[in-house]
Amino acid sequence: MIFVRLVWTNLQRHRIRSLISVAGIAFSVAAMLTVVTILQGAIGMFSGILSSDSEIIVFERNVSDLFFSSVPQSAADAITKWPMVSHADPVLFGVVSSASNPIITCFGVTAEDPRMRKAVWVAGDRANFGQHADDVALGERAAEFLGATLGSHVPIGHATFHVIGIVKTANGFEDGGVFMPLASAQNFFHKQGSSSVITIKLRNKDDVAAFKGMVKSNYSNLVGLENAEFNRSYSQFKILKATAWAVGGCGLLLGGFGVANTMIMSVFTRIREIAILRVNGFSNVQIASMIFGESAMVSLLGAVAGLSIGTCFLYALKLVPALHGYVDVTIRPMILLIVIVLALLTGVAGALYPAFYAMRIRAVEALRFE
Repeated sequence: MIFVRLVWTNLQRHRIRSLISVAGIAFSVAAMLTVVTILQGAIGMFSGILSSDSEIIVFERNVSDLFFSSVPQSAADAITKWPMVSHADPVLFGVVSSASNPIITCFGVTAEDPRMRKAVWVAGDRANFGQHADDVALGERAAEFLGATLGSHVPIGHATFHVIGIVKTANGFEDGGVFMPLASAQNFFHKQGSSSVITIKLRNKDDVAAFKGMVKSNYSNLVGLENAEFNRSYSQFKILKATAWAVGGCGLLLGGFGVANTMIMSVFTRIREIAILRVNGFSNVQIASMIFGESAMVSLLGAVAGLSIGTCFLYALKLVPALHGYVDVTIRPMILLIVIVLALLTGVAGALYPAFYAMRIRAVEALRFE
């Protein structure tokens, strides 16, 4: 208890310097939490598109991005008839543009696709989807920024489409996207007779291994992966995760330099005081523990403040209408733990040199220090 009081007293003696260090750690932690959570949420939303009422994803082997994947329609038709398959839904991904938005995600689907069945039809009827080649259903956000209503015609890419429905989904990518009949999307993107993926729902989950084996033996250029397995192995997800932690880590590193600077200045201004402590029986370990304790307290206070700032910022982003559905504020406990541990490790690393310097102070020489 006396040790903690000593550490706290030392920090209060230079409040401005201590507050600056706490702020540096706090904003670094907030940045890391925000970036990691947003990108993890984006990964979750994209994987949610693929795992809608399905357990397995079939796509072209060795592609870097699903937008480049090509699965023959004949494969989808054949897989649908396999006894173990409850339903197989081909989906074609594409990127379209309009006058107001240069990038809009397009989904080529059938009327029976789970995305269409589970969506809330704000306007229109799912029974009308796919009856005409130029019919499209718009996500609610897409309808908003395109200024479209039920029955209107909207220019998308190099064609004009008739809006036969407006749907509301919880997924930001889908809510801001365009749903085309599969055949229309194939013609629009010049991918006749193919889709990007096939999402599979099995009758019995125990048949996963057998299904994957059948895909491998029947289609050498295709691969079937479970949703969780796909999320772990998909290269784009790996890049996003690595980017998130790299950006957050750089921010935390800068905060660590701030802590190191604070502790170095603290040691330099307390050389005579440290010498007196040495004369009164403080060992090297006790001197170093005092420095590490101050650094750890700065890091802990900064981590708590940073988590609060980051959480508030995430909820604020979720309230922005333009970002509705795109920001997932679900903060995973593991991310919280990792951020806190990294903040403390940063503080400890920042105190290494100051503690080493303090341990080398010789009492006789230090007492003459001006």
